[in-house]
Amino acid sequence: MASELRITTLANNAGTESVDTTYVINGSAKAWINFNGTGTIATRDSFSVSSISDNGTGATTLTFSNAFNNADYVLNYTNGYGGSVNFTGTAPTTTTARIQSYRTDTGASQDRTYNLVALHGDLT
Repeated sequence: MASELRITTLANNAGTESVDTTYVINGSAKAWINFNGTGTIATRDSFSVSSISDNGTGATTLTFSNAFNNADYVLNYTNGYGGSVNFTGTAPTTTTARIQSYRTDTGASQDRTYNLVALHGDLT
């Protein structure tokens, strides 16, 4: 039997810090991943990302463990080298996002050792 806990505020053990649960529910990243994008790509750590796929130089598809309510979620990306990223191939869906990393100096795609992605949006 499933149970449900309904609260409006979360507080630390001492009661000196607290946060409204609305911020926790609506403001927390719903998925994130830290992965190595060079050679055989590999996840270092993640939350709610079930798999990653190598789609060629600098191109990676993330598959989410939990579907987003719509494809209007926000994807934050950094690779630690000042490169940029965009959605490629197909538009993002509620269960996947394909990203492409670029070098800033030449505009060419490039695999990066450190890829850090956080996604914010509503889950179904």
